[in-house]
Amino acid sequence: MRLDDLDPSKNVRDQGRGGGRGFGGGGGGGLGLLLSFLPMLLGRKLGCGTILLIGGAALAFLYFGGGGLQLADGTGAAGSQSQSAGTNVACDTQEERFACQVLASTEQTWSKLFQQQGQRYRPTTLTFYDQSGQSGCGAAQAAMGPFYCPADQGVYLDTSFFREMSSRMGAKGDFAQAYVIAHEVGHHIQNLTGVADQVRNAQRRASKAEGNALQVRMELQADCYAGVWAAQNANRMEPGDVEEGLNAAHAIGDDTLMRGAGQRPVESMFTHGSSAQRMAWLRKGMQTGDPNSCDTFARGAV
Repeated sequence: MRLDDLDPSKNVRDQGRGGGRGFGGGGGGGLGLLLSFLPMLLGRKLGCGTILLIGGAALAFLYFGGGGLQLADGTGAAGSQSQSAGTNVACDTQEERFACQVLASTEQTWSKLFQQQGQRYRPTTLTFYDQSGQSGCGAAQAAMGPFYCPADQGVYLDTSFFREMSSRMGAKGDFAQAYVIAHEVGHHIQNLTGVADQVRNAQRRASKAEGNALQVRMELQADCYAGVWAAQNANRMEPGDVEEGLNAAHAIGDDTLMRGAGQRPVESMFTHGSSAQRMAWLRKGMQTGDPNSCDTFARGAV
């Protein structure tokens, strides 16, 4: 994907090595609890953001989601946008710079789309950390992939994840990396629209299976939003980018991850959607370029 002409986003922080202070913080569940076995992980989770755990076979937990682009108010969801403790803004390495350019591209894209709705887009903040860090939702650790924390409306990333994604999951290419970041920004969109809160409230009243089904719709909607971003930047796409994105979406489907972990796929335990579903919704966003086409909560949509 051609992003070299873009200045990196300024909404970036760097916690450096060992920025975490143990588990804690608010906004959702304890992220460290993900370091367990697959059956434990596939229950209904209401924790912070998106987490991709690679252990033998990578296990993706991409939290939060929502329906179409129904904006909550002129500025997005209520609540402060506090930034986590950090040091210097840094887009120093090649991987960091690319991530910062992807973030800049999402800011341009979603600002335009929100403006078309008569609304103002409030960007997320991307925080880099090395091995361990701290978010408003608790600890960030290298075993976690990129995740979104609604408590501080931030995306957290240890870029070593991209190497793990390529080597262990077979999800290679710069657009695969861009898709992951765009998906996390999709969760930020869902938080701004207020739909994430609506879904979490519904999950509190739902059975485990019903809660999982809601979570699937949330994740698929974030995939679709990532596709919308890609479509809005079609002039920057290069041959093979679409295939890289779809391959990454396939790699983090619940059925693929469960088989990779030696488990029989059980649909009622899915929390992110099957590989086919994730690919389909990413593709839909790419084909339409319209966030309103991403209503995964419509009857019969999933």
